Amino acid sequence: MHCSRITTGPRRPVFFACSLAALLLAGVAKAQDPLPMRTLTLGERTIQAEVADRPETRAMGLMDRQNLAPDHGMLFVFEQEGMPCFWMKNTPLPLDIAFIDQEGFIANIAAMQPFDLQSHCPVRPIRYALEMEQGWFAKADKQAGERVVGLPR
Repeated sequence: MHCSRITTGPRRPVFFACSLAALLLAGVAKAQDPLPMRTLTLGERTIQAEVADRPETRAMGLMDRQNLAPDHGMLFVFEQEGMPCFWMKNTPLPLDIAFIDQEGFIANIAAMQPFDLQSHCPVRPIRYALEMEQGWFAKADKQAGERVVGLPR
């Protein structure tokens, strides 16, 4: 029978498992860090928006969120104007999305259903997208052509 000392180190599976767990937990903690908030105005309405301005925060969006506070949403900020499309993978909340151009004007608004993989796209190049609880824009009587103030440049 061969006996050896029980140690941990780079050669032991326990070391690798613990190292992997620590890295994964660090990644989850970083992904769950609160996003910066920005106050936006749309006419007389005030919106508190989480700002998703990095590829990883834009990719995560509002996935797995169960609710949004009243007059709260998520603002997606892109480095340059483009035609980004959105879907609702892993998103249990029904949302409306306003596609907003470089000057802050709403190009179009689309309703998105929970977990739907259908793409929702802007009608012209945009720099921002604002997701709000479904029905928020209609209840606030807001539509394409109106200007959102307070967007980052």
